[in-house]
Amino acid sequence: MTIDSNMLTEDAERILRSVLDSGTEDVLVVDPTADVIDTLVAVASETEDGLPEIRMIADESVLKDVMDDFIVASNAADLVESESLSMRTTDNGTENALLITKDAVVSLVTAGDQVAGLVTTDDEFVAAAYDTYTTQWEDAPQYKLRTPPIERVRATLEEEISADARDDFDSVLSSLQTARGDGDGLDEVTISLLVAAKNEVLLYDISKWGEDVGIASKATFSRTKTKLEEMGLIDTEKVPIDVGRPRLRLKLGDDRLVNADPDQLAGVAQSLLA
Repeated sequence: MTIDSNMLTEDAERILRSVLDSGTEDVLVVDPTADVIDTLVAVASETEDGLPEIRMIADESVLKDVMDDFIVASNAADLVESESLSMRTTDNGTENALLITKDAVVSLVTAGDQVAGLVTTDDEFVAAAYDTYTTQWEDAPQYKLRTPPIERVRATLEEEISADARDDFDSVLSSLQTARGDGDGLDEVTISLLVAAKNEVLLYDISKWGEDVGIASKATFSRTKTKLEEMGLIDTEKVPIDVGRPRLRLKLGDDRLVNADPDQLAGVAQSLLA
């Protein structure tokens, strides 16, 4: 399938799917907006076969803001690990976000509630654009994504904690549109602790897992646990061990959380934190 006609839609998803499904081997994504980055990661993560190599060059502040959302960042990390996506930063903005393949240039133009994908397939123009932005890409610094891949998070959570904890973690994430802890969604540490409390996991075990997999340090887990405990979302009980100080078992501290289904846990927690 080739990209040979202009597209008008309510969001960028259909345009991005068209480009990724066009059969191209690689696509340059130049100066995308936050919404385009978010949508691109979602669409690419859902594409099982034939995904082209995606080279994204974006404003660093925009990229950082989007990747502060654990859901987006962990899925992007999966794509990076599979070598389907690479990200670099630039200060040289374009008037509109561009999607560039060896056969077409698509300019994304937003007007009100609609997005247009304006396409040109002129051989000379496409070749010049591809060469220009490939050079810009090669000269740009790499964006270092520090969030672990979601599949590694899921696999290690099952291996080191339990399959039930992994299932609950998945349910909580799927119930959220964002996971950045800014009032619109719980952050990944809070989610991990709530899931651990639901499954009565030791604080030591969940914080060690979180540090090892790259979610956050043990100290961050401990500070977040203290905050949640002070607000009544989590309780702890001491568990004696043979040598050293007793360890703490996490439990949910509010009956509304105890009685909530996994896909309701985030919503109830957010209401209690508000």
